Amino acid sequence: MVPIFNAATPMTLPAIVERASAPVQLIVLVLALAAVSAVIICVVKLRSGPRLAGGSAFVSGLRFGGPLAGLLGAAWGVWRMSVGLARVGGSVPTQVLARGWAEASLLVLLGLACGLLAVVANWALEARIDRDVLRG
Repeated sequence: MVPIFNAATPMTLPAIVERASAPVQLIVLVLALAAVSAVIICVVKLRSGPRLAGGSAFVSGLRFGGPLAGLLGAAWGVWRMSVGLARVGGSVPTQVLARGWAEASLLVLLGLACGLLAVVANWALEARIDRDVLRG
């Protein structure tokens, strides 16, 4: 049984991820890796000089895929929470609901942050490409 949050258990980011289900943990990991990858690709491409090879399609796709993956994970978490509440019936303490809402909020936040990083990286790459094309 997964322990619930109470006053003695702080709701920190590691605690939320540790107590999340395996699909939610996987989505968190994928979103975090995708965000780091977008930043690395952007830095490498901006420092590469006149050659701009590879990675733009990943960053461009991440602009839309990141928020959608976060929303998918949040919907999965809210669905699981709703099924659990339906099985229990009656009133449920707020501490029990807090875990599910924290997971869903975290996934939405990570998805939006991932998408935002990808948008900024894409703008930087497009500006670099435009600058190089206009020079040549």
